[in-house]
Parts: sequence; structure tokens; C-alpha cells
Amino acid sequence: MRSLLALAATSGLLAGIVLAPATGLAQGADQDLIKRGEYLVTAGDCVACHTGPEGKKFAGNYALNTPIGTIMTPNLTPDRETGLGNWTEEEFYRAFHDGIGKDGSYLYPAFPFAWYTKVTRDDAKAIYAYLRSLEPVNNPRKDSQIPFPFNVRTALITWRTAFFTAGEFKPDPNASAEVNRGGYLVEGLGHCGMCHNENKIVGNSGLAGKLGGGVIDGWYAPNITPDDHQGIGSWTDEQVVSYLKTGSAPGNKPGVAAGPMRQTIEESLSKLTDADLKAMVAYLRTQKAKETYRVKDVQAFNQPNAPGAAVYLSYCSSCHKPDGRGVEGAIPALAGNTSVQSAGPQTVINVVLGGLAARNGYASMPAVGQGMTDQQIADVTDYIRNSWGNNAPVISDKGQVSEARGKIQTMLAGNAPCSTVGNADVAKAIEATGTADALKNLKQDAFIPRLSALLPKLKSEAGGASDDEIVNGLTATFCKVAKDTNFYADAPWHAVIGSFGNVVYSQLKSPEKHAGTQVPTGGTPGRN
Repeated sequence: MRSLLALAATSGLLAGIVLAPATGLAQGADQDLIKRGEYLVTAGDCVACHTGPEGKKFAGNYALNTPIGTIMTPNLTPDRETGLGNWTEEEFYRAFHDGIGKDGSYLYPAFPFAWYTKVTRDDAKAIYAYLRSLEPVNNPRKDSQIPFPFNVRTALITWRTAFFTAGEFKPDPNASAEVNRGGYLVEGLGHCGMCHNENKIVGNSGLAGKLGGGVIDGWYAPNITPDDHQGIGSWTDEQVVSYLKTGSAPGNKPGVAAGPMRQTIEESLSKLTDADLKAMVAYLRTQKAKETYRVKDVQAFNQPNAPGAAVYLSYCSSCHKPDGRGVEGAIPALAGNTSVQSAGPQTVINVVLGGLAARNGYASMPAVGQGMTDQQIADVTDYIRNSWGNNAPVISDKGQVSEARGKIQTMLAGNAPCSTVGNADVAKAIEATGTADALKNLKQDAFIPRLSALLPKLKSEAGGASDDEIVNGLTATFCKVAKDTNFYADAPWHAVIGSFGNVVYSQLKSPEKHAGTQVPTGGTPGRN
């Protein structure tokens, strides 16, 4: 599970170092079994770690950055030469349950078999049936970059002895069926602890600070124990379920999923049944509440003229408001936001640097950090995390910001390729209305009148597409026609595209209101 309540799990998935060659499509396989396997594979979010940059689903070659090096994930399609086509069901189960490959070698624990060992044999059989039903893709696995001595697999015996015990999930006879179902998902396919355990002892180990939050791949996966301040203790069941389903929660919980958690919600959690999501929450409620850090030990930034206050007023307050309360239904509140009060600041830093696409009715957030110094980002991060009653540890190592700046690459930051238009109806509408041509060489002061003319027809053509999908689709289209020209050479690109996205949102929501859509005095759009 991962989020900004449980955020980040770039590895919450069937992410592994597993498997080798494979067979062809299953012939006459039971369709009910395949359908159940598809649901289980979705619950494990296998597609995220087994889909490489070329976009061939389940064909592998996704680069997993681990403490021991870069590991390329395997092909899970039933291709005989490069996938699972030559694997028997028993060989698959041994890898899934015991972490032992087809050739008898130990698998690296980046493949979460320490969690998958808890999956029942019947469910593993369904997963195997579904993977065998996929279209074969010939995609040879690229070499992993694992230095000596970690590339010697026999050395894994030490890890296995210390941290791994094979065995299916054992229901608690004193717990309800719902809680046991939730435990099966959280501790098995969901492998939530792989990201949310406090200490990254790789494996399903009670020694790892179970579910207390921790850093994973440059993001912070928060505490998801029932702790009232740092965990989900103050959230209602409805709020947690809504967050897992949509990426945001109703009522007074303003967190919005970002980074790997957003991907996990889109590809996995949003597709689970409400009953399963409620069961996962019920199980999490039974866990021991953990305080990741002591509030009394936090350095106070909630004071007049605190470091970061001026940066916040310049870059953030025009949208999130001076009191941090945001705009209901449009701009998330920062005051009382448990997502920004995690033990680690990584998620806030990454969002400031990389921005966020529109989601769940909220406006897109420009990558305001691209116009800030590392010190300004560190100061405003500390300020946000410790103002308006918030409490969180301050950044002790300012090098974290510099490190994040070197890694975060997004369209809104201007250092990554333009995104594709994600919704097919929006893409067709953009083409049918000639929107791309209409956005070429468009001066910033012409954003509002041009979009006012374009949006009604575009929205009509796009059918049932949501406002979020239209905002993101138009922003991606504008990026493609404008980014690599010299037309905006006199302004930072992250500010231009951020302002454009804000104007699209405001014109969709309130065409008569144009305030707050221009670049603020800080030099970048203020949707922090």
C-alpha cells in the first residue's frame, strides 16, 4: 500500500528479480481462473516493475535502483525465449513462494518473495494462469549492474537465514474474516512493508520497523500505523479507503498522492474492490501504533520571521493561502496535512521540484522549486512541515535537496520529455478541433482568451472526459508545440507551462474568474 499517507512504493509490486524463459499462451485455460489471476496481479501492481520504458506491459527491463546496484526486471509474458514460456507451474510457484529460480539459484530479495510466500498456492496458480494467457513479447532481459560481491548469488544464503522464512499466511483465529483478508493482502501481494517499513532490511521482517514509514527510491513512504499524528489514527476508515481508491481523501484530510504512490493507486489500488480496501484498512487498524519521531524533539519553525516564511509567501501563499488552508476542492490544504508531516521530507521536496499533474479535481501544481535555490527549498519545506500546528523533523542534511534536484525529472519541471495525452477521447478531441495549432506561438497574456474560445468545443468533443484529463491533456499538447521553440526564451519554461496548466484549470472551473492564474512575483507559478 503506499501513500502520501502511504506514499511511495516504487517497489510495491511484483517487482523482482525473478524468472527467466517461458512458454506460449495457455490453451483452454479456465477463464475464471485467469480472471482471478488478473485481479491478483493487479493487487500486486506487477505491471509497474515489469514494464520497461518501451511500454510493453509485463515484458520486463524496468531498472530497479537498489542498494546493491541496478537490477533489470524479467519478462513475465509467455515468450519461450525471453519470458515464462518454458516455466512450469511448479517452477513458478517455487520462485514465488521460496525465492528460488528455474535453475535453482537464489533470487535477489528485490523480488518481494518474502511477502509473496504468504500467498496461497491456489492464488499463485491463478497468477501463473493469467501471466500465461498474455500475448508473448520477445524482449531479452538486459544485464543488471550489480558489483562484486553482491553479484555472487550464493552469498544470499546469509540474508535468507537471517530474514526469510517461507510459509503461507496464517489467519488469526481471534480476528474477524475482514481483518484476516486485509492481513493477507497487506502482508502478501500488497507487500506494503517493502516501502513502509521504517528500516530497509529487505524482507518481511519484524526487525524492519513494521509500517512505521521509511525512505524508498528517493521518496518517503509514510507511517501507516494507527498513530494519531504521524500515521492513519486520525483518519476515518472512509477517508483512508477514499485515499487508496482515488489518491485524495474527503473532509479534513487534504493529502494528495504523489510519486510512486500515485502510480500504485492508478494501476492497482483503484481497481480493487471496496471490500478489499476496507479489509486492508481494518487490518492496519490492528497494528501497533508507532511514533516515528517525537514531537517534543522537533525544532520549532512556527514562529514570526521563521526561515522559509518569506519564500512561502512569495511562491506558495497565492494558492495555498497564508494560513496554509488552500482552496477547498481546488488546492490542497497544507495545515494539518499528515502527508507533509512524515518523518522524512523527501516527498515534499520532490513535489516542490517536480510539480504534480491535475488529479481528483485539484489543480495541477507547477514545479515551483525549479526557480528556487536549494536553501530556499529546504527552508520552505521545513516551514510547511512546522507551521499552522504541523510538526515534523527539520532537514538536517541540505544535500538532500541537491540530490533530489538531480533525480527528479518531470514534464512540469521542464527536464523530461512532454507527456502523452493519457485519455483517448481527449486526444481525439484535440486533433479534431485543431487545438495543437491553436496553441502555437501563444503569448502568455493570450492564454485566457484563447483557452476561453477553445475549451467549450474541446470539452464537448471529449465526451465524458474529466476536467483533470482535459487539463493534463492540454498541458501535454502545449508542451509539445511550445517547449523546444524560442518563443518563450525570455521566461523560465517551468513557469510558462505551470501558468498554462493553471489557466486551463481556472477556465474549466470558473471561466469568469481570472485571478491567480498568472506568474506571481516570486518568478514562478504559485501552486506549491
